[in-house]
Amino acid sequence: MHPVLFQIGPFTVHTYGVFVAMAFLSATALAIREARRLGEDTDKILDLCLYVLIVAIVGSRVLYVVINWPAFERDPLEIVRIWHGGLVFYGGFIGALLTAWWYMRRKGLSLWKTVDIMAPSVAFGLFVGRIGCFFAGCCYGKAFDFPLAVTFTHPESLAPKGISLHPTQLYSSLNGLVIFAVLMWLRRIKSFEGQIFWTFALLYALMRSVIEFFRGDYRGMFLGDLISTSQLISLIMAAIAAAMLIILRQRNARS
Repeated sequence: MHPVLFQIGPFTVHTYGVFVAMAFLSATALAIREARRLGEDTDKILDLCLYVLIVAIVGSRVLYVVINWPAFERDPLEIVRIWHGGLVFYGGFIGALLTAWWYMRRKGLSLWKTVDIMAPSVAFGLFVGRIGCFFAGCCYGKAFDFPLAVTFTHPESLAPKGISLHPTQLYSSLNGLVIFAVLMWLRRIKSFEGQIFWTFALLYALMRSVIEFFRGDYRGMFLGDLISTSQLISLIMAAIAAAMLIILRQRNARS
């Protein structure tokens, strides 16, 4: 694809970075809009988005580096070159959750109501951000001889060149868009606080587990190379999300 959007002398703008920025800006705008609709403090939501952004990028990069440490051993400076691609969603997601919990307690925000505000924005951000992965060639798929396959030829692409591959980046992007649509529908009929967030966590975990089977890049493997790191986390996340949906629904019914 086109890892470099444009270059003026030594100044290079990477397409991946542009889409990550667009993902954050669009997600923040949606979160603020939803907070305003529900009568929440938009300044606090904006601050929360900024904290989450920083921690999510760091957490995503840290998990990616841990999983792919041999690739960084010879050139540790590559760790900070995130414009080359290489973020693992779950690293950022877990870090962002812990940061959000700390911030919401400090500012007196309702936990479940606030994460319900944020969840659709995260899904939309994934939709936009994964397009950046497609342009960079990271998160590429396995060999796939079919009309829907893509072939990367750009010399700076992170994907193998000249081979037809599953467009797993686009699978992930479409997944984010579908989940966003489901959550936007769910917010109209939700019956308890936290329902939107945990539905997001459940749907993402299930679909991520499926998409992982088509990935061709190394992601750390378990159980004799049967499942990847993200699939293992997805299984745990799906179980937690399903349990929380049941617990919160029952709690709401009793109250």
